[in-house]
Amino acid sequence: MSTNSNNYIAHTSDDGRVQSVKEHLEQTAELSADNALPEFKELARCCGLYHDLGKYSPEFQRYIRGSGQKVEHARFGAMRLAQNCDTSYTAMLAYCICGHHTGLPDGGVSNDEKGDPTLNGMLKREQYDCSGFDNEIGDWFPDDSLFEVLNNLPDKKELIEVYSFLTRYIYSCLTDADFIDTERFCKSNAERGLKGDFVAAYKKVCAKFEEFKSETELQKARSGVQHQVYDSVENGDADVYMIDMPTGSGKTMCSIKAALRLAIKKKKKRIIYIMPYTSIIEQTAKVFKDIFGDLLPVLQHHSNYDFDNSSKDNDESVTTSEKLKKTCENYDAPLIVTTSVQFFESLYHYKSSRLRKLHNLADSVLVFDEIHALPVEYIQPCLRGIGYITKYLNSTAILMSATMPDYTRFAEKYIPKCSIEYAVKDKKLFGRFNKCKYQYIGQSDIGSIAEKALERENSLVIVNKRSTARELYNICKNNPDHEVYHLSTYMTPSDRAKTINRIRDNLDRGDNTIVISTSLIEAGVDLDFKSVFREIAGLDSIVQAGGRCNREGKMSFGNVFVFELEPLKGNIAVKANVTRKLFKEFENVSSQNAVREYYDRIFAYTDTSIESNSITNFMGRSMDLSGIPFRTYALEFKFIDTETVGIVIPCKENEKLINSLEYGALSVKRELQKYCASVYSRELEYMIEKGIAKNVCNNVYVLTVPQYYSKETGLDIGKTFDHFL
Repeated sequence: MSTNSNNYIAHTSDDGRVQSVKEHLEQTAELSADNALPEFKELARCCGLYHDLGKYSPEFQRYIRGSGQKVEHARFGAMRLAQNCDTSYTAMLAYCICGHHTGLPDGGVSNDEKGDPTLNGMLKREQYDCSGFDNEIGDWFPDDSLFEVLNNLPDKKELIEVYSFLTRYIYSCLTDADFIDTERFCKSNAERGLKGDFVAAYKKVCAKFEEFKSETELQKARSGVQHQVYDSVENGDADVYMIDMPTGSGKTMCSIKAALRLAIKKKKKRIIYIMPYTSIIEQTAKVFKDIFGDLLPVLQHHSNYDFDNSSKDNDESVTTSEKLKKTCENYDAPLIVTTSVQFFESLYHYKSSRLRKLHNLADSVLVFDEIHALPVEYIQPCLRGIGYITKYLNSTAILMSATMPDYTRFAEKYIPKCSIEYAVKDKKLFGRFNKCKYQYIGQSDIGSIAEKALERENSLVIVNKRSTARELYNICKNNPDHEVYHLSTYMTPSDRAKTINRIRDNLDRGDNTIVISTSLIEAGVDLDFKSVFREIAGLDSIVQAGGRCNREGKMSFGNVFVFELEPLKGNIAVKANVTRKLFKEFENVSSQNAVREYYDRIFAYTDTSIESNSITNFMGRSMDLSGIPFRTYALEFKFIDTETVGIVIPCKENEKLINSLEYGALSVKRELQKYCASVYSRELEYMIEKGIAKNVCNNVYVLTVPQYYSKETGLDIGKTFDHFL
């Protein structure tokens, strides 16, 4: 075969154009280097240069010319590096190249056979003739001194952790470059990325703060706490800022102002706002949109907006779709709002569809709202991830909570090289936010709780189960003296938003109002009740519930009553047991000392699981850099125990959207999310089995029996549903 570069084809387009292998390798190498920070550019460039070396083989060239016989090509660049380049980064690049279509593989062990799907196995397979690479490009390897970041790590475990993280990072640089170069060839007019103006947005948010009053003692305390945060980010230079602020002190607005200031001061490219609950993301995004408008577009990315599942890692081309979808793929936007699940599961995934956004976490400000909600057993990988992004990728993190755990000992152990600063140093003003008294009233029954709530002018009742909320609502709803409302994720976001607006109007008018809700109301919902009843749970949940009681300090004190209905199981039972004991030991369970004691006991109880959740614990005795189990660990990394699925609830407003969906118009999926109620996967299986729901198109599920949904209480499949909860 001639060595003319046009004779080696990497891609063909629908209109008959050809991209040569040389063009694709060199362009991907440059894009990959552009994706990387300066100290990693040469590694990323090398990865791009070798990733499709196998396309030079006669076997692949016959395939792309129409032989119909697919040819494995991804491993050949890795084999070339393994044979000719003995450096500390050789295994890293081999992982990335071997897995750039199918995902990062497990490393395996040295005696793996060539049929094994591990890195060690793949490197033993047959090597094809790829001499065209030598004729057109030739070997080039970066200097090993580029990898000085691995020097002076305290032990082999830390080396493995950092090496694993940086492998995913280089993999992200490569796969995003590969996708984009292929996309540019296949569709040259494809648009990507969103732009924003941090300086103009900062002026907007400062103007918004000038509208806030600072007259009452509570308002003055709120302003005083917030100014401590601004002083810290203005004058400090930490990798991680801890913002410990009481409920009702304005954390959301304070944090976005602080994040914008950091982004401007440190010349960061984007702000990524990470929240634990999907239910509060849309309202937070709306707050940002209302303030910033077009100055700073907000990209939402969570389970309701997750486009990852529609892409295939082994595709040779990138599907073309709307700009927002493309931006979700690699986070090329100035302000992103996402969930903790999306963020951390992507950080530890093995697939390119998830990991390709990792390189755009560099040069960013990361804001973690409600950081206390991290699953305890995932504290180690989550803190490592935050620490590595700040230390190695030049980002800054903000961790905030009204019930901040003491993460000090974990930070010292898992991210010892990160500087951490507590932004609120003087906590004397915290006492001004003690607006309610917490009382444990013990065992009760649902009827008694209903009676107690109805005795009061207005009250909020929060229970642990959606079925309990529905039952309690049915008991209370016909009371002539109160307006009674229900909130849960069995309702669609659209119906929940309408209900919250009605509740707010009622409370503003002073109407007698009772709201019965699950825990979704505890974060990000700005409502103010005179009394709150909370079913026992973790102390963090109790204090968050208290944040809805006497929120604006209009009374001397509101009342939070903690009750029990039935024996609890699992993690919530452990948390409830600790909470119950703290009620006996502390006069005020919302005090900083009580909250800290709560977390200390929870951490002590789960210390073994915290320590064991590490990729190194999946490696056995070898601890070899070529044996890292990327895929195995990723499949074990389940940030939440039970995944939920959205079911579209048909109504007049979405009839046309559903019809479009049936004809394959997946672009309407995003528009349908506000009409989706959430169910667990097991509930969905039950509904499909009973003919209550169906898969209309590409795993978009629609309720088929309308009478099972009520705008007041959401989905209600009956008692048969309750065994899932």
